[in-house]
Amino acid sequence: MNATATLPQTTLSPTLKVSALHAFAYCPRLFYLEEVEALYTQDAAVFAGRTLHEDIDEQETGEWEDLFLESVELGLRGRVDALRKRDGQIIPYEHKRGRAHRDEHKQPQAWESDRLQILAYACLLESALGVTIVEGRVRYHSDNVLVHVPLDDKGRAWVREKIAAARKIQSSTCRPPVTENERLCTRCSLVPVCLPEEARLANDRSWQPVRLFPEDDTRQVVHVLEPGTRVGRTGEQIKIVRRNEKPEVIPARQVGQVVLHSFSQISTQALHFCSDQEIGVHLVSGGGRYLGSFDTRQGSIQRRIRQYEALVQPEVCLELARQLVLCRGRSQRKFLMRAVRGRDVPELAKAIAQMKAVLKQVGKAGSIASLLGIEGNLARLYFDVLDRLLKDVPDELRFSHRNRRPPKDRVNAMLSFGYAMLLKDVMNAVLAVGLEPALGFYHQPRTQAPPLALDLMEIFRVPLVDMIVVSSINRGMWDVSTDFVIRGQQVWLSNLGRRKFVKLYEERKAESWKHPTLDYSLTYRRLLELEVRLLEKEWMGEAGLFGRLVVR
Repeated sequence: MNATATLPQTTLSPTLKVSALHAFAYCPRLFYLEEVEALYTQDAAVFAGRTLHEDIDEQETGEWEDLFLESVELGLRGRVDALRKRDGQIIPYEHKRGRAHRDEHKQPQAWESDRLQILAYACLLESALGVTIVEGRVRYHSDNVLVHVPLDDKGRAWVREKIAAARKIQSSTCRPPVTENERLCTRCSLVPVCLPEEARLANDRSWQPVRLFPEDDTRQVVHVLEPGTRVGRTGEQIKIVRRNEKPEVIPARQVGQVVLHSFSQISTQALHFCSDQEIGVHLVSGGGRYLGSFDTRQGSIQRRIRQYEALVQPEVCLELARQLVLCRGRSQRKFLMRAVRGRDVPELAKAIAQMKAVLKQVGKAGSIASLLGIEGNLARLYFDVLDRLLKDVPDELRFSHRNRRPPKDRVNAMLSFGYAMLLKDVMNAVLAVGLEPALGFYHQPRTQAPPLALDLMEIFRVPLVDMIVVSSINRGMWDVSTDFVIRGQQVWLSNLGRRKFVKLYEERKAESWKHPTLDYSLTYRRLLELEVRLLEKEWMGEAGLFGRLVVR
């Protein structure tokens, strides 16, 4: 039986959820991330907990009740898992999947956060219904233990004290520090957002991190390359209808992104569905230019306010930009150094030495303008000798210099298309994390390319684009006639060429790279999101880990 009880609203201050109070007792930082920054994740434990409650609802009979309650006087609201009446007493129950805590005598006890939760429900019952509650009970299903938690005046005072403490943190503009109890982090669903191990490493470089960041996102990126293709929704699936072909249906849980190339379409229903399923939707022109992304960010504006407060400070922007230029320049130089191993290539050796000298100027740069000049010098030295990395290849696949849009040779066509794919993936990560892509620290606003995404993609240009272009050319994977389209002085990838490049690019993203600072391996597609989160840490008091991904 379901029921609702509510006291009249007498204050503008919203009531606090009992589940939020439980999170506060477990970890104040978890409470802040969920209640202030509105960040939530749904991992296997969350779904298992829901299934447990659904099973209980189905199995139990009318002897049980669940009840939604709200008390403005107490400042709490919530739905009790179950109520039972025994000898005239109302007893609230809370169900937990895990095991009970054991005291020094090996006797089962409620964990502190669970004890606070059941006592909060008991106090809520007293306040909202005007009854007296003598105890609450917590059922731990893993070891089939029922723990009795008595409610007395001391317990009531403790609940009110915790509510006040949670309110204080809720009104703060700063995230609480990472908990000192490392064991709590291993069971927390918000580890991918909080990054506790990385925060500990930022504050103590001798720390040995345990990887808690999700190992990989195995969902596929669906590239819709054919003009005239329609993307829609059917049930819980993405439906792709290509001209003169049988419709393709993909379960939504298997899709991480939908990328619409050229003149393809997506229905409004599919857009809403992709938003609900956290599937990124991105647009790329027929010429391979990134056009934009469907912005589905939700939650608190608080994080973007902190981003703004940090990135309007010139000294913060300059320091981040220095690290960015160092990261890309060192990766470019290391890539060239790979090519001179066991070879005598004077042009490469000279460029490598010159780049080393230019890199020493980065730390002395006193403005973004001077950094742009240094970056330009590094790029010129790098691209002037990039052709020396190409071995026995046709003349049509030689490279003289970098030109952007429109590309004037086949190598530039591949580089431009690859950078568009990379920009799309960086935007996907920025939106997934919840930052503001229009507010960067190095690049200036221009056309459809958001500055923050342009900033972050510098870290990945060499490993995710330059390296696969050079290696694929050296392996003879490109047909100079069928894989490219020439229009006057412009050269573009053909439909066949784009399909081939997308395959190479997605395969590269699935490869793992050991982070040089964090000392654990992740796929590139995971590293993209991790780097965005490490950037956010730069203005959250946990700085020092951003922009360290340098090619070995």
